[in-house]
Amino acid sequence: MTSYDVKRELKQCYAPKNADWALVDVPAQQFIAIDGRGDPNTSADYARAVEALYTVAYTIKFTSKRTLGRDFVVGPLEGLWWSDRPEVFTTRAKDAWHWRMLISQPDWITEDLIDEAKQAALAKKGLPTIAELRRETLHESTSAHVLHVGSYDDEGPILARLHHEYLAANNLRMSGHHHEIYLSDPRRTEPAKLKTILRQPVRTAN
Repeated sequence: MTSYDVKRELKQCYAPKNADWALVDVPAQQFIAIDGRGDPNTSADYARAVEALYTVAYTIKFTSKRTLGRDFVVGPLEGLWWSDRPEVFTTRAKDAWHWRMLISQPDWITEDLIDEAKQAALAKKGLPTIAELRRETLHESTSAHVLHVGSYDDEGPILARLHHEYLAANNLRMSGHHHEIYLSDPRRTEPAKLKTILRQPVRTAN
């Protein structure tokens, strides 16, 4: 039996090829999530949050396979990013960023199973940050998205195009947090080849 893979099941959302902004309808999804603030390159809280997310995500996978007989591929790391000042994203003022890191979960994963996996992972790994994880439902619906290839710090121009050109040209306004989906492992991929989906929920401006 083929394992569930969100990148395959929601291909329109996780495998875009467009290099300029285009619209996509994003269905409701559930995630495990954790919040924080600060520069992801230097924040110890960010590193601990990502470690906790992956630890619990793999524990959920193995618990599901063992107890339910249902296996799945652990989804990519995703992040919602926001600030009181949107310009900090185009200027890359990372200390002012708020973040919510996420990993998608299949719809059969219940809150009880997530809690069970958290307790098992906490007992095994002893990572206090695991206690901060929670189940999160996200329904972004109509969104603009684009596949960005390159360094995270090179996202500024394509985000500026969204904010200053694409939205106005299409009578749209932002309706949710900036969303990124990390398709590449930055530990194994050179910056110029990193693949990141940039997504922005939108709605009609009037």
